[in-house]
Amino acid sequence: MITTVLGRTGLKVNKDGFGALPVQRTEKAAAVKLLQKALDGGINFFDTARAYSDSEEKIGAALSGGSFAGSSGRRDKFILATKTGSKDAETFWKHLETSLSTLKTDYIDVYQFHNPGFVPRPGDSSGLYDAILKAKEQGKIRFIGISNHRLPIAKEAVESGLYDTLQFPFCYLSDDQEIALTKL
Repeated sequence: MITTVLGRTGLKVNKDGFGALPVQRTEKAAAVKLLQKALDGGINFFDTARAYSDSEEKIGAALSGGSFAGSSGRRDKFILATKTGSKDAETFWKHLETSLSTLKTDYIDVYQFHNPGFVPRPGDSSGLYDAILKAKEQGKIRFIGISNHRLPIAKEAVESGLYDTLQFPFCYLSDDQEIALTKL
């Protein structure tokens, strides 16, 4: 598989990652089998979100048994990303603790703000960036990310230098401004 470095994290991931949004449409046993097969097949980046109904639960079930965890302890063999749609620090902490519990892990590799209408910054009135920094200091997350579908916000996030990753939708229809985002 072709690999790349994920943003500024230094983490080497396969260009083919596992986006877990569709996992919510499958039965739990089938989802666990699919996730384990993906890992065994070389996929090492798994992305989900609190908003993806039971996706985190299914990933957690796969993490806690079979080839994800196993006696060989394969947690260090893949990168786990999830997102929070929280708009304040109190909800952020609830989402983070729920994600850690549901995913059955002690840490999340990349924790992202999920498509916010603004770029969370240190000291702003939301308290979100300050909370995510504290979670990182506590070892609950390794890297800070943001996902966004709005070009101006995505560009602002990259230019802020505050984020290790930006998840932005690209496709064959992406325009020059969207493609330029990858060069910032």
